[in-house]
Amino acid sequence: MVEILIAPHAGFCFGVKRAIHMAEKASQLAKEGKRVFTMGPLIHNPQEVERLRKEGVELLKQEEDLKEGDTVIIRSHGIPPYKERKLRAIGLNIVDATCPYVKAVHEAVVQLSKEGYFVVLVGERNHPEVIGTLGYLQEVGGEGTVVEKREDLLSVLGKDKVGIVAQTTQDEQFFKEVVGEIALWAKEVKIINTICNATSERQEDVYKLAPEVDVMIIIGGKNSGNTRRLYQISKSLNPNTYHIETADEINREWFVGVKKVGITAGASTPDWIIKDVVDKIKLIINYHANTHS
Repeated sequence: MVEILIAPHAGFCFGVKRAIHMAEKASQLAKEGKRVFTMGPLIHNPQEVERLRKEGVELLKQEEDLKEGDTVIIRSHGIPPYKERKLRAIGLNIVDATCPYVKAVHEAVVQLSKEGYFVVLVGERNHPEVIGTLGYLQEVGGEGTVVEKREDLLSVLGKDKVGIVAQTTQDEQFFKEVVGEIALWAKEVKIINTICNATSERQEDVYKLAPEVDVMIIIGGKNSGNTRRLYQISKSLNPNTYHIETADEINREWFVGVKKVGITAGASTPDWIIKDVVDKIKLIINYHANTHS
């Protein structure tokens, strides 16, 4: 009998649930004939973004297309403050779906900057959350840099007073390494750990589950940073780890002779996709059982 183990924290986190709920509410306006847009994909899950599009929530292609009275949903990753001002100036109806944990990073960089710290943001330079956060740092005339890999620490050398924060979905292990490294040379270090607990919980699940199973399936958008990190952690613990967006990407060969399957999903993966994947794996397992019995 093959066991399928689903990680306790697989799928939507609080911030994503909140953003989806706000978008669904705004979709009512679309049904009344008003135009509703999101600034960039609301969450990093193409299938869920497409489902919302069918409800009338469109992805904004060009800001120039916006007209007074349109509704714009600010994505869960947030946007720089100057951009929000620009949108309000047009006379738009703004629905701010920025995750409260992301807002906490904005507040942290502003606070550190005002206290005179050079700000280190541990995260992915081109990620929308990091771009939005840097906007808040620039707003208060703060100095800082993004550390994505160890080499980026060179730009922090020689800074005496360093404040450190993290992208909410950052790998805890890397954050720890950066903090440890900076602590060796800076005279004063202040750390505000802004990795959200949903990220920590999902990563902890993978550390526990991946070594225990024969195959590990990670479900989530290929453009989702937190899902990619779950995949990287899992792959380092179990070489039979696969990152898929939908059940269509599952390969039968992965489950030949397998006794235990582990499944988790990134924070922006909806339940209906997880269910599709589980159903398909069950079908494959039954197929193998019947052909080899």
